[in-house]
Amino acid sequence: MTPRYKAVIYDCDGVILDSIESNYIFYNRIMAGLGRPPIDRLCQVSERVLHTYSYLDVMEHFFANDPQKDEAIAIGKTIRYKELMPYMRREDELVETLEQLKGRVELAVCTNRASSMEMIIEDFGLEGFFGCIMTAGKVANPKPHPEPLLKVLEHYGLAPHEALFVGDSAVDMQAAAAAGVPFIAYKSELEALAVIERHSQLLQHVF
Repeated sequence: MTPRYKAVIYDCDGVILDSIESNYIFYNRIMAGLGRPPIDRLCQVSERVLHTYSYLDVMEHFFANDPQKDEAIAIGKTIRYKELMPYMRREDELVETLEQLKGRVELAVCTNRASSMEMIIEDFGLEGFFGCIMTAGKVANPKPHPEPLLKVLEHYGLAPHEALFVGDSAVDMQAAAAAGVPFIAYKSELEALAVIERHSQLLQHVF
């Protein structure tokens, strides 16, 4: 069966990985290093920011005009990805779905992570699937700006309508809309071409 699209682009956090716990641990270690209380887990705004924004944008949210901002950033640089890995989990059905897509469409990642994506690919058994990994560290403007998605399209020589972007946040939705790329919402009731609860459900929208 011929695919309707030539590429599928994935967000990482909340789509490839369930990583919300690791995000809380990371930023709460920064707060503890400053002698501050942990982030309120009942605050939906804080949860959305630390789960979807790039690192520097998260720091700007929590420490804008704060005299300890530079110290907070410095503490963040001492926290290693390997310390957080036990608190991450690969999403169910992801690998099985990628195996169905591999060789039939191009596969890419578009994430607001800055530097840990290559390690995630290795540690979670995702080698050989993604031909393009676009991170916040490779662009001037991370999501919700369209630049990261547009760079993925440029890498493959594709028009926006020839790709799908699978994301779980308003940041992803806004980036997709700005880039003109059809959007699939994963476990999230966002405005999208379709909403899926399992990775395998993506296949019916690709083929």
